[in-house]
Amino acid sequence: MLDLKFIRANPDVVRKAIENKGEKAELDRLLELDEAARALIVESDELKRDRNVESDRIAALKKSGEDATEAIAKMRDVSARIKDYDEKLAGLREEIERLALMVPNVPHESVPVGADEDENVQIREWGEPHALADKPVPHWEIGEALGILNFKASARLAGSNFPIFVGAGARLERALIQFMLDTHTTEHGYTEVAPPIVANRGAVQTTGQIPKLEDDMYHIEEDDLFLISTGEVPLTNLHRDEIIPEEALPCYYTTYTPCFRREAGSYGRDTRGLVRVHQFDKVEMMKYVVPSTSYDELEKLTANAETILQRLDLPYRLKVLCTGDLSFSAAKCYDIDIWSAGVGKWLEVSSCSNFEDFQARRGGIKYKPTDGGSPRFVHTLNGSGTALARAVVAILENYQTPDGKVVIPEVLRPYMGGLEEIS
Repeated sequence: MLDLKFIRANPDVVRKAIENKGEKAELDRLLELDEAARALIVESDELKRDRNVESDRIAALKKSGEDATEAIAKMRDVSARIKDYDEKLAGLREEIERLALMVPNVPHESVPVGADEDENVQIREWGEPHALADKPVPHWEIGEALGILNFKASARLAGSNFPIFVGAGARLERALIQFMLDTHTTEHGYTEVAPPIVANRGAVQTTGQIPKLEDDMYHIEEDDLFLISTGEVPLTNLHRDEIIPEEALPCYYTTYTPCFRREAGSYGRDTRGLVRVHQFDKVEMMKYVVPSTSYDELEKLTANAETILQRLDLPYRLKVLCTGDLSFSAAKCYDIDIWSAGVGKWLEVSSCSNFEDFQARRGGIKYKPTDGGSPRFVHTLNGSGTALARAVVAILENYQTPDGKVVIPEVLRPYMGGLEEIS
């Protein structure tokens, strides 16, 4: 959420951000209601001063034995008007908050302006394509032939786009999770967290998934809980409504969670295999930092995700997202795409974002400066380190052999009991 003072002082900047991100927000209505609310506060405060004066006058009249009937009637009238103003103000504030929640974060000045993903800017590529047969086989064919993926059983169990990993496939998934968590905790300085995979409405609102993306989430109506769509949700809410001592920052957290997305707006896209599924595993990284360091921390966060792919020897490209492809909550984001040889295209496997104080303002997450100043909002960052379903896709397709086997990346072999290939 943007600070109302910032919106009020920079309406053209906010309007441009809404336009460049392709979002819809009633900015003019928000500003109109904000002005009305502030005017109402002024009038209410004047009435409260009048009430205090009348209260003192009534006390003086009673003390002197004079008739206070007229003064009491006047004070009752003033009190009734104050109550009316307070009710109107409460209604205005509720509507202001609703409208403010639909205003996106302002992109950082370094973010390129563009309409969609075609205008994202590539920063670099890493790695060389693996030497494969002339026609690489897609992962769903490899997985079913090796008996490590069972899409027919998953369809019977839960419907389409829910995967089942079997045998060495399940072990490969588990090996990836352990490898990523071990790397982030022992080398990159993150503290591992094992959180719930459901979150309440306030938690999901803090990170910005709702109200905008509520249709893409699985909702447990009876308890008003959501299955999390990313580990970002529990990690960002670890310090919700807290004040962190500055000396405790930066805080780095990592987690493995199953993630759930209905993909309501993606029907008909990538319907085969693991490219777009409703349930997937993900290792997430998250940071709470002081504002002055957040963009340096974004570079480090991105490098942590790149390290995973480099050690897996999976070719990837890094790009900075343009305004039109930038998420609602992010001020800047890098996407990492890995090459899927069998599918024949690049697949996003990690997004590393700086939200500045956008999420912290929604969640009331502040830090107490060491200089003794008043509490300030932290900056939050998060990144996938990485998304598992697509990492499995890349391994199956880039490490396939002409005789139908899959070589295990060397870094994963200790986690696979020394297994060198799936055959």
